Amino acid sequence: MGNRFAPEVRTALSKIIDDEINLSVINQIELLGFSMVEQDLVDFVDCSNISPMDENIVQITIDVRRKYKIKLPDAVIAATAIFYSFAIVSSNLKDFRNISGLEVISPNDL
Repeated sequence: MGNRFAPEVRTALSKIIDDEINLSVINQIELLGFSMVEQDLVDFVDCSNISPMDENIVQITIDVRRKYKIKLPDAVIAATAIFYSFAIVSSNLKDFRNISGLEVISPNDL
């Protein structure tokens, strides 16, 4: 989590994440898809469970895109969270907050 968040936010995020970190394959691509990536971010992804895109995720993604008109990567992330009953920790509340069946936690509110 680096120094992007204040120490109290990092502590709160650690409690939310607990022992397992679950990421969509889209999160993995978004986090590591830059030419320069900090080692702590690589380590964060390496110790995460990466949820692949299977037919269940595809169908939920289609439903989410049709109903909420959000970008494809966000729809895949939302669909993955819905399928596995994961909460999403994101500052991007605009795209996620109205999706039924999705728990969204903003690090800014911690």
